[in-house]
Amino acid sequence: MKRLSLLCLLLCSFVLVVAQSAVPAWKARWIGIGYNEEKNSSQPQYFRKAFSLGKKVKKATAWITARGIYEAYINGQRIGDSYLTPGWTSYNNQHQFQQYDVTALLQKGGNSIDAMVGNGWYRGKIGWGDNMGRYGNRLGLLLQLEITYTDGRTTTIVTDESWQSGKGPSVFAEIYDGETIDHRISASGWSPVTLEAQRFDNLVPAVSEPVRKKETFTPIKILRTPKGEQVIDFGQNLTGWVIVKASGPAGAAISIDHGEVLDKQGNFYNENLRVAKAQANYILSGQGEEVFEPHFTFYGFRYIRVNGYPGELKPENFTAVALYSDMKPAGTFECSNPLLNQLQHNITWGQRGNFVDVPTDCPQRDERLGWTGDAQAFFRTATFNFNVKNFFTKWLRDVAAEQDRDGQIPFVVPDVLKMTPTAEGGAAGWADVATIIPWQLYEVYGDRALLQSQYPMMQKWVDYLAARVNEQHLLKPRFQFGDWLSYRSPHDEAAHAITDNQEIANCFYAHSLQNLINAAGVLGKTDDVARYKIVLDTLKSSFLKEYVTPNGRLMSNTQTAYVLALHFDMLPESMRPMAAQRLVDNIKRYDMHLTTGFLGTPYLCHVLTRFGYPEVAYALLRQESYPSWLYPVKMGATTIWERWDGIKPDGEFQTVTMNSFNHYAYGAIGDWMYRNTLGIQPLEPGYKKIQIKPVITESKLTYAKGSYETAYGKIASSWRIEGGKLTLSVEIPAGTTAEVYVPDTSGKQYSKKEVGPGKYEWTAE
Repeated sequence: MKRLSLLCLLLCSFVLVVAQSAVPAWKARWIGIGYNEEKNSSQPQYFRKAFSLGKKVKKATAWITARGIYEAYINGQRIGDSYLTPGWTSYNNQHQFQQYDVTALLQKGGNSIDAMVGNGWYRGKIGWGDNMGRYGNRLGLLLQLEITYTDGRTTTIVTDESWQSGKGPSVFAEIYDGETIDHRISASGWSPVTLEAQRFDNLVPAVSEPVRKKETFTPIKILRTPKGEQVIDFGQNLTGWVIVKASGPAGAAISIDHGEVLDKQGNFYNENLRVAKAQANYILSGQGEEVFEPHFTFYGFRYIRVNGYPGELKPENFTAVALYSDMKPAGTFECSNPLLNQLQHNITWGQRGNFVDVPTDCPQRDERLGWTGDAQAFFRTATFNFNVKNFFTKWLRDVAAEQDRDGQIPFVVPDVLKMTPTAEGGAAGWADVATIIPWQLYEVYGDRALLQSQYPMMQKWVDYLAARVNEQHLLKPRFQFGDWLSYRSPHDEAAHAITDNQEIANCFYAHSLQNLINAAGVLGKTDDVARYKIVLDTLKSSFLKEYVTPNGRLMSNTQTAYVLALHFDMLPESMRPMAAQRLVDNIKRYDMHLTTGFLGTPYLCHVLTRFGYPEVAYALLRQESYPSWLYPVKMGATTIWERWDGIKPDGEFQTVTMNSFNHYAYGAIGDWMYRNTLGIQPLEPGYKKIQIKPVITESKLTYAKGSYETAYGKIASSWRIEGGKLTLSVEIPAGTTAEVYVPDTSGKQYSKKEVGPGKYEWTAE
């Protein structure tokens, strides 16, 4: 177990965030089951306690957590509306608990508390290989109920040896494999609990929004496939589960498989889930209409295959429920191109499906891990769609907690891949999450205290890199993911799309240095600014000698190489126009298609716009053939795909070993759409000062409109070209000022306006 000193430092900065969830003086004890259990069991455990209250209750508060994931009830009524609690964290370093007001659930006289605990991330299958029990082999419950009577007296009900444990209708539950519920079984077999290992120093209040039930979907189609299988289409790829109603004889068994797509023949397909079973199994009691839904798993799906259902499949008996962290919506985007509107829809739903307490890569297969590279690539877009301050505050605590003593950042957080070889250190663009998200979090939300708390992690990562350079001050070779899943062609010109991994690594090293310098400047750390500026200048000079010709040609003559070198200012200003032209030439060589992967894609259109090629950025955005953002849209996608060609033009699938149809990384283009098509940008942290500058050159759009909610209020930007005139309407929130650039109909000339709060409209020709 890692030392907790850094964690303690970080927690000091989160006092304001968690003030609404007071920390109790723990009197409760960790309890577990009192009966022998098979090794590697996937059976949820049930706990209960009966008690009596002799007075009327004025106020009652419950604090609950589990080793596993829990649901709890008082007098048969569910406590709270959160799911998959206490969530997933680096449990050994910090273990969340939730606080609930349960006053309305209690009654004078007899009462009971019941709780269920499933494996979840704590003890269940997570990661790859022999992966059960990553954090412990015993499930447990910790609950403290503090009651204040109307006469002012108090009493406390806690988990202790007076509780009982047993089994119930949920007989199997794993995140990857699904859940089995047998309605013939009632909670029974009660026996005294055991007292488990007592540890409280790692308990922390939950700081991010809980996972809740959100949108619901009814079937848009009930199919009989060419194979003769019964399949239901909900019309949207989502993360959650299906609530099933059924009536039938006792022992009748319903089996539901989950999948994201149909194959080219129209048959159900779930081979891309790899070894994840992702199955719901429901066994009827025979007692009239019964309702089934899981407790301790979730699925990524659009389609379900139903077997064993007693009777005809009817739409009213199947309801898909989306589950994700209950983040407050932040932005809206709409334009005159319906394909771009669908792209924005897909980006948003990719975020919903993968923001289930942790920013995961995918929600459906045997993975669902907090990949750091995916998170940093998408973070800026994520902030436009939802308010993710609390969500990432919680996750960054784990990034810091999982950081090794020497500064290395793991591939995934929480780190369940500890046995994966990491060569000499963290991977470029993945481990750089340690500086990228903290700095961007400050830019978006303007929270200086939060930046201060994250500064030690940022500095430690940069110092780790600085200690691993060669005599030329460039990073030594080590394991890298590189520009993950960039375009690969069967033709010789594919070499133009493959970027040297060390070239990428040194660009991200420079980027992390610059982020650290920026943070040090905000925090008044002038010595750090001066020291790291020398390191950065030396690195850029060495990069120029190693990777760039005198005429501005990069060693890797690829889109990603030019994008990173330009976006991270690796080149002297005199060389930048030549490099930008080479980038455009490369795009034209691919017939106006992108070839970038996870690391180049987020910055591609930003670089083109910055260096005077907005028409090329829009050409890429509008491109409909593979590889492009709109290719999956044209193929019927409702979320972002992991690969540019998850479904190939001939209808065949990419490799089953890595082909998610809900992977948000390439949705990073959403950031560009908000900041350029709508023109909404912060000029000062937290949007205290705003810029509105729509880029419309060669957009082929007739209108775009959208908004973004800041801490000050709503920013709105809307433009329309009609009758040879352009009309721009904006809304600026109270407490801010804005620079508004009104374009003409060509999008090449702007008139600048300085405005304060209010609503404005301008017209130009």
